[in-house]
Amino acid sequence: MPEIKLITFDLDDTFWDIKSTIINAEINSRKWIEDKIKKKIEWGTFDDFLEIRNELIKENPSLDYDLGLLRKKMISYHTQKYFKNQKDLDEFIEEAYMFFLEERHKVEFFDDVIPVLEKLSLNYKLGVLTNGNADIKKLGIDHMFDFSVSSMDVKSNKPDQGHFIRAKELSQINFHNTLHVGDHPVNDVCGARELGINVMWFNLNNLVWDIDENPPIQFKKWSDFVNLLEENYGN
Repeated sequence: MPEIKLITFDLDDTFWDIKSTIINAEINSRKWIEDKIKKKIEWGTFDDFLEIRNELIKENPSLDYDLGLLRKKMISYHTQKYFKNQKDLDEFIEEAYMFFLEERHKVEFFDDVIPVLEKLSLNYKLGVLTNGNADIKKLGIDHMFDFSVSSMDVKSNKPDQGHFIRAKELSQINFHNTLHVGDHPVNDVCGARELGINVMWFNLNNLVWDIDENPPIQFKKWSDFVNLLEENYGN
């Protein structure tokens, strides 16, 4: 039984529901943009949104992990025809992006996330490994973490090894003594397991583990996490 010294966490859909967060941010941002330029914009359907997004990433693969620049490109796509010069457009895009970013950070934590993190931070090193662009400082939880690694930091997305290797470098703790916690079966569980990192799966929706015949330790309520940690790792 390994001694856990470092616990790393995913953010989106692990600490809060990302779908409702992004939908609200999108709605409020679109209204803000339309109010600012005093035009009704044809935003299209969700499929249109995905098609535009995929085309932009195809043109510039770095947008797959640079979500900030991707968001700015999306804003430009819908608004550039309303501006006569590039300088005004660039300033507007930056302002619109900052508004979206603020809205994106209006999250509702799942029950017991904060008390659990507060307790864990007393006895473990804690880190964040996210494919998203949530900022733990903006969220007011940075005091409980030793570090945070985003896709922009390592120029790749989980399940690639970049996040996990950076966590090892920053913490100076071996994979054997690390536990990673996240909601995504591939990005979090399989990505960590590939490197011999211990895992716990936050499975809010009771999904069936069908990737292999070795299901990870799983939980759906954060109030159960500390007991599961103690039962399985004896810490």
